[in-house]
Amino acid sequence: MEPEFRTSFVREPNNLRHNPALVLNADYRPLSYYPLSLWPWQDAIKAAWLERVDIVAEYDDYVSSPSTKIKIPSVVVLKDYVKPQKRVAFTRFNLFLRDEFTCQYCGSKGDLTFDHVVPRADGGITSWTNVVAACSPCNLKKGSRSLKQLGMSLRKPPRQPESEQLRNMGRKFPPNHLHESWMDFLYWDAELEA
Repeated sequence: MEPEFRTSFVREPNNLRHNPALVLNADYRPLSYYPLSLWPWQDAIKAAWLERVDIVAEYDDYVSSPSTKIKIPSVVVLKDYVKPQKRVAFTRFNLFLRDEFTCQYCGSKGDLTFDHVVPRADGGITSWTNVVAACSPCNLKKGSRSLKQLGMSLRKPPRQPESEQLRNMGRKFPPNHLHESWMDFLYWDAELEA
């Protein structure tokens, strides 16, 4: 094996960097918007070969074996419908997505953590209705005191999001790379501007 090939293989284990395939449910909607439902091209070709997906769009690039030459899929559709989850998992990522990656006290973006609105020291629990995204300065300022003690307020009250709300929120944060063949499938159900 050539040393430079081995080095590049080791440095690039993430196959999503090269020709990922957008995965659509049987209803032609992405399985998820954020993170966007993508498969490495190898998985897309395998699923097509096993007849689990239909190929809707392809890249100009090919992959070949001694007997076959295949265009790399850029959009695949599952043949069987996968029912979306109704329950939204209470995770740090989903919390930040619900709060649009914005501090719920000052509105800043970046350097986020989470904060208990009613401090745990005062009996506050870790739940959708008591935890918000907060920047480090606001979180340090608030500490274990109440909002009333500090004269602080929330931008919006925290509540448990529905899965459809979270999916729609994810559409506001597209990934860094969107292939042109994906555009018709990502935003086809978005409301048009008059």
